[in-house]
Amino acid sequence: MSESNPSMFGIHGAALSLRQERLKLLASNIANADTPNYKARDIDFEARLREAMGEVPPGTATKTHPEHLDASANAAPDGMVYRLPLQPSLDGNTVDGEYEKAAFARAAIEYRASLSFVEGRVRKLMTAITGN
Repeated sequence: MSESNPSMFGIHGAALSLRQERLKLLASNIANADTPNYKARDIDFEARLREAMGEVPPGTATKTHPEHLDASANAAPDGMVYRLPLQPSLDGNTVDGEYEKAAFARAAIEYRASLSFVEGRVRKLMTAITGN
């Protein structure tokens, strides 16, 4: 464990919860594929993970004077971003079904990978506790 990340699961504990959140959001996009004016959303995973780990993303503006504007005021409070449509529809819906399904499949694989790392850590702890 490093000093910057005191969690026994390391980065994978934070990644697991973010990946779960992303899966829910992608499922919502798929479910709303036929909803007029629905805007497909996603998570900037790398930025949210850096934030969860207490890191400041490179190139982030910092407030150096009390009279400066706060750069974080323009960021979405939930960390979600709207996806730019690859092929906009006439009803204003920006969900591309095939893209969303592919993104969901990839996110599910990434979730399983993070879960495997966490399971491995738990298994090691159980071995240390029980001696088996």
